[in-house]
This record gives sequence, C-alpha cells and structure tokens, in this order.
Amino acid sequence: MVLDAALILAGLAGLIVGAEFLVRGGSAIASRLGVSPLLVGLTIVSIGTSMPELAVGIDASLNDAGPLAIGNIAGTNIVNLLLILGLSAALVPLALGRQTIRLDLPVMTVSALLLLVLSLNGDLNRLDGVLLLAVAVAYTVTAIRVEVKARASPTVTDELPATGGPVWGRVLELLGGIVLIVLAADWLVRGSVDVATELGVSEAFIGLTVVAIGTSAPELTTTIMSTLRGNRDLAIGNLIGSSVYNITFILGVTALVRPLEVTDDLIRVDLPLMAAVALLCIPVFLSGRRVSRYEGVAFVALYLVYLGLLIAFRT
Repeated sequence: MVLDAALILAGLAGLIVGAEFLVRGGSAIASRLGVSPLLVGLTIVSIGTSMPELAVGIDASLNDAGPLAIGNIAGTNIVNLLLILGLSAALVPLALGRQTIRLDLPVMTVSALLLLVLSLNGDLNRLDGVLLLAVAVAYTVTAIRVEVKARASPTVTDELPATGGPVWGRVLELLGGIVLIVLAADWLVRGSVDVATELGVSEAFIGLTVVAIGTSAPELTTTIMSTLRGNRDLAIGNLIGSSVYNITFILGVTALVRPLEVTDDLIRVDLPLMAAVALLCIPVFLSGRRVSRYEGVAFVALYLVYLGLLIAFRT
C-alpha cells in the first residue's frame, strides 16, 4: 500500500511538472506566430493540459481499466467547470466573448451529450472513437478559421507578447514535458488500480476522485495564474477547450487504442452529471455574458456537495 501511494504521489507530481513544461513551451512557440490568447488557450494550452488525461487514458486502456479512463474524463470535466471555473470567477468575474458563446459552449455541451449517448450500450468502440475524433478536428478547424478571420480585422490587438529564448529550447521543453507526462501517467494508473483493488472500491471511483483531481492540476494552475495575471481569455479558453478535447480527442484516441468498458454507474450517474454540468453552463454563460463572483462561489459549493456525495455513497 505504501509503495502504491508513493507511485500515485510521484505520478501526480510528474503530471503537474510535465504539463507545466509542455504548456510553457507550446505557448512560447505559439506566441511567435502572433495568435491570440483565446486561440492559444483553446488549442495549444488546452491540448497540453489535457495530455495527462490522454496518457492516463491510454495506459488505463492497455491495462484493461477502461472505467478508470472514462471516470477520469467525467470527473475531470466536472472539476474543470465547477471547481476551477468557479474558483476563477470567485477571484475575478469572468467576461465571456462572442466566440465562447457561439462556438465553444455549444460544442462542449454537444460533446458531453454525445458521449452519454455513445456510452449507453456499455462500451466505447473504435467507431465511437472515430466519431469523437471527427468532432475534435471539426472544432479545431472552426476555431482556427474564426481566429484567421479575426486576425484580418485591424481592431484585434490581443496578441501574446513575444517570448525570448531560442526556439529549439522551447521545442525541447515541450517534448520533455510530453515524455514526463507519459511516465507519470503510468505510475499514477498502476498505483491507483492497485489501491482500488486493495481498498475494494471501483476503478471508476478512483478515476472520478484521485485521478480526476490530479490530472486537473495543470488546468487549475494555468487558469489561476492566467486569472491573476489578467489574461482572462487564456483562462476561459483553456477550461472550455480542455473540456471539449477531454471528451472528443482524449477518449477518441483512447477508444481507438482499445475499446473501453462503460460501467452501469458511469452510465446512470457520472456521465449524466457531466452532461448536466455542461448544460448548467448555458444559462450561466448567457446571463449577461459573464460568470459573476456569486455564480463562481455557487459552482465551487456544488462541486464540494458532489464530492461529498461521491465519497459517501460510492466507497
């Protein structure tokens, strides 16, 4: 048990450090291209901070722990939207742009509902994986097209500042982050599965709690730092983009590696809850196109209630 706990802690630490390297390197490279913070948040940073989920998902599927992979995504998205978005809005109210309302919010909600429908037969097969990946590609292409159109406007002035240092150093930083994330994910999954077995709790529960909170650490760090530095577009883009890519890209790739089992608890409780949280964002986001401090505190409170119920009834 002690060795397993050490593996989990080492895995969590490695995921956080690796994601930091990946995001810093990717963001620096993107800034050289002169793209906006929102697009960087929606693409480079979102995919970068979702790399722990991808590594955990692939490793879990190869170890026949499909419920852990899906539970991790459901739990991570709930953490992203209720806890991290809530904390960010509680610090400083979040103003929402037109693209977030017209593109990112609908795609996030549709992705959550699509995953729920695809899971109703008890598994995510390779065809489901292809469909989810198609949504990820379409979303990315659309976001880039919107950005290119915005770049053509002379009123756009939200470029990231140029980052110093040689490009090759940033590339090495990005690649090093990926390697560290892959290694750390293996430690985290092995330790988590062993602990779940010894404690007699399900792999899905471990994925919804320990692994979900752990793999959300990069999003938490990125969002809070972006908030404190006044880069709100990067913070919002990171959270919404990560929530989309977790479902479409991460589970799409994972299902292609090996079909994933979806347990009854995930179908009846966790995936519907994830979809409900995405649906909850619609009236909150549309009311004045902002997330107020009050709404942020309410989101955090909802997450704490959810976590308490999860521990009380699933252990």
